[in-house]
Amino acid sequence: MTLPLLCARDGAILQVTLNRPASRNALTPEMLCRLADAVVEFARDESLRVMVLTASGDQAFCAGGDLARSIPLLTGGRAPEDEWDRRVLQDPVVMPASSLRDFPLHKPVIAAINGACFAAGFEIMLGTDIRIAAEHASFCLPEVKRGVVPFAGSMVRLPRQIPYAKAMELMLTGDPLPAREALAIGLVNRVVPAAEVLPQAMELAARIARNGPLAVQRLKQTVVASSGQPLAEGYALEDETRRVVLASEDAREGPRAFMEKRAPQFTGR
Repeated sequence: MTLPLLCARDGAILQVTLNRPASRNALTPEMLCRLADAVVEFARDESLRVMVLTASGDQAFCAGGDLARSIPLLTGGRAPEDEWDRRVLQDPVVMPASSLRDFPLHKPVIAAINGACFAAGFEIMLGTDIRIAAEHASFCLPEVKRGVVPFAGSMVRLPRQIPYAKAMELMLTGDPLPAREALAIGLVNRVVPAAEVLPQAMELAARIARNGPLAVQRLKQTVVASSGQPLAEGYALEDETRRVVLASEDAREGPRAFMEKRAPQFTGR
């Protein structure tokens, strides 16, 4: 049986692939649980340094929550029918980890967006750190058109990541945004031909994975924690990160390797 979510390791990189292309990779309860498990394992495994999140097919990254399975379950429109359903409703880790929202993940995540990125797929993307999009990709939060709201982070994260007026237009109209406009407002980092999306994401992940893991993770942790904080509190967080990183073995290894003209051997300590 083909799994609806695939995980593959490439050295220090974990590639996670949403794998329901015939359903535009809409998220079922099983997919939410499997994605949460992958994120938790990624966070725990010290040998993994970067995650690349992508999807099968060439039409959609993720169309959002499955309208027949996930949405009715979450609204109370249907009762739980199996263990996946029960985990979504009862496991406190599933929703935060699967949406990359309110889950302590200090390692970087790159989104390789191969097509339409809608609703819950859009919200998961907002939890990633770097985004590579195909030229034909589009971005949409259509929830208001269905009488609901995007509740997995968009109302808080989107106005912090792009200009307020554009964020409000996206959320209040529910209309799609083409990839080139997403690039222009800073929602994605690059727009490339479809065939180059995953290779570019993996190449970028490899570059990040070669860097000092402690420095990378503490940097992300500090940026996220200081977002929206007064400058004095942000500087205090930055000072603590400086103290921890400069006291590490990696901070000594990096300059030493540079002086010796060799690749550094970082350990994360």
